[in-house]
Amino acid sequence: MARSRKVTVSTDAEGHTAGWAETDLAPVSAPDPTAAAFFDVDNTMMQGASIYWFARGLASRNYVTTGDLARFAWQQLRFRLLAREHAGDMSLAKEAALAFVEGWRVNEVEHLAEEIFDEMMAPRIWAGTHQLAQRHLDAGQRVWLVSAAPVEIGRVIAARLGLTGAIGTVAEVVDGAYTGRLVGDLMHGPAKAEAVTQLAAVEGLDLARCAAYSDSANDLPLLCAVGRAVAVNPDGALLRQARQHGWEVRDFRTGRRAVKIAVPSTAAAGLVAGAVTAGLALQRRRRAG
Repeated sequence: MARSRKVTVSTDAEGHTAGWAETDLAPVSAPDPTAAAFFDVDNTMMQGASIYWFARGLASRNYVTTGDLARFAWQQLRFRLLAREHAGDMSLAKEAALAFVEGWRVNEVEHLAEEIFDEMMAPRIWAGTHQLAQRHLDAGQRVWLVSAAPVEIGRVIAARLGLTGAIGTVAEVVDGAYTGRLVGDLMHGPAKAEAVTQLAAVEGLDLARCAAYSDSANDLPLLCAVGRAVAVNPDGALLRQARQHGWEVRDFRTGRRAVKIAVPSTAAAGLVAGAVTAGLALQRRRRAG
C-alpha cells in the first residue's frame, strides 16, 4: 500500500477542522454517490480500542513497557470520565493528546500501524459489523471509518478492511514528521458529526440517505446527523436512546467474551494515545543517544 500522505483538511465557518483520507482502494466514483455509511471503530468495528491495540503492538516492539501500558489504560479511563462530566477540562486533554508522536515520521507510524493491525487488530474485527459495511459497499455506497485516532492510522485500518477511507484526528505534520500538536479538535463527540457534515458537503452526500453505526452514547451527535442510525454493541445509555428513537440495534457480543473485552474498550477509548507519552519519550531518548 502506498504510504503517501493523502489527508484532506477542511475548516467550516465556525472554525471546526476535520481530516479525512481515502484509501488506495477507493473508487473514483461510486454507483450510488449520494449515500454513504460511517462506522465508529472502537467496540463497533473492533473489539476493544484501536489505540489500545496499537500501544500493545508498540510494547511488543519495546517502544513502551508493561508499566507504560498500565498508565496508558488509567489515563484513558480518566479521560473518558472527564469527557462525560467535565467537558470544560477537555483543553488539557487536547494539549497532551499527540505529544507522544512528536518527531515521528508519518510513514513510520503508518508502517507500524500496518504491522500491528495484521498482528493484533485483524483477529478482533467484529465479523458482523464488517459484513454490515460490506453490504453498503455492495450497494455501491462509500464506507468511512470515524475515529479519534490520527487520520493516517484510521486510513491504514480502512485499507486493510477494504473500505473507502477514514475520518480522524488531524495531527500537524511538518516535513513529513509530526510536531506533536493538533490541527483542530480531537475527533470525539460532536466533532464527529461536524466532520461528517463537512465531508458530505465536499463529496455531495445526502445525509438523509446516509447511515451511521456506533456503540457509544458519545456518538449521539453523529447518529442524529444521518437518516439511519444503528447501535452496535451499545453501551447502556446508547441502548436507551436507540429504544426511544426506534433505532436498529445489533449486538455481536456473547456472554463471557463480552465481559473480557469491556475493560480495554472502556479504558482506552476516546483520547488519541496521549498516555503513552512516557514510554515513547524513552524511545526518543534512545534514538538521540
